[in-house]
Amino acid sequence: MSTDNAPANSASEDHEMAIRRVANALHRLNDAVISAVQVGVSVELMRASRYHNEEGAWGDMLVPIIHKQD
Repeated sequence: MSTDNAPANSASEDHEMAIRRVANALHRLNDAVISAVQVGVSVELMRASRYHNEEGAWGDMLVPIIHKQD
């Protein structure tokens, strides 16, 4: 049995796991935003910075901006 594809398969699995992790976290974030809005808090998500891995991949870092109601 050849293991020539092991690194590629492992990388693909790592990518899929990372994507699932981000998707799950976004789902929890969206639930939290909905909960906040339901009690009267306005929430805006803004990009604060961008993270680079020095190999071409990047991701946006977010911060919440809370808008107070008068």
